[in-house]
Amino acid sequence: MSIPCFPEYVPLTMELKNEMHPKLSLTPDGVSEFTFADLYLFRKRYNYRISKIEDKTFIISGIQPPHNPGEESRTFFMTPCAAPGRGILEELFRTHDYWKNISDSVLIPVQKHLEEWGIEILEDRDNFDYLYLRTDLAELSGKKYHKKRNLVNQFLSSYTSSGKPLRPELIPEAIGVLDRWREDKGSEGDYTAAREALDLFSDLNLKGSLYYIDNKPAGWCLGEPIGRGRIFTIHFEKAIDEYKGIYQYLNQAFASGLPEYFTYINREQDLGDEGLRQAKMTYRPSGFVRKYTGRMGK
Repeated sequence: MSIPCFPEYVPLTMELKNEMHPKLSLTPDGVSEFTFADLYLFRKRYNYRISKIEDKTFIISGIQPPHNPGEESRTFFMTPCAAPGRGILEELFRTHDYWKNISDSVLIPVQKHLEEWGIEILEDRDNFDYLYLRTDLAELSGKKYHKKRNLVNQFLSSYTSSGKPLRPELIPEAIGVLDRWREDKGSEGDYTAAREALDLFSDLNLKGSLYYIDNKPAGWCLGEPIGRGRIFTIHFEKAIDEYKGIYQYLNQAFASGLPEYFTYINREQDLGDEGLRQAKMTYRPSGFVRKYTGRMGK
């Protein structure tokens, strides 16, 4: 199966990986959603369907589920590689509520034209990806990381820890951690996507590490290179909460183990959650992958 040209769509399936992955991997901004793995793992949540404009860009159509009771779902489209022309955009706005996750490299070349066409562009702060220098997270040096460094040191003095690159034979141990995480959390969260990421670890070309405390599996990180290989994005990070400081340890240990050619680590967005935003800001991001939404003016 191949991706049809707009206005035809097909569901997002594993068979589309070879067509989509090479182009998505060349997008320069490092948008965490714009990898084949991330799109595939959340295809059911957003009911993704795929189209294309010749060989220039993909059009990803989706449905945003309601955040709160009483809200209605909303339809959106995304264009990870380039902006469509005016005619196609107008047709897309007739069938979708908004244009989502517009990146700088897509927006800047056409921004003037979008304004002329009556398309309003707004920053989407809740969906900005947090970028950190890999060396900052690995070294935790200086006053700004004093508290984080202390937590990691306390963890290391309290537990005997070790880590291994995640390999297919270790997946059952990682699943055990994930099941315990769901049990402790008392809700599903992103369990379904995380479990499928582990099950399809090799097929989706994901990379990760599994960490042990006293030789027992206790946490893991999983992600992939983006932004033309300069950025590593962490899609999932799961651990057993009973070990105090384990998430700070995972963060530092995983950053330390990444190859030096990764300049940045992308730890994705906060989705407007104030607690999550505060937690991400305490790690002093070096910048953001900015994203915008587009709406057709009335």
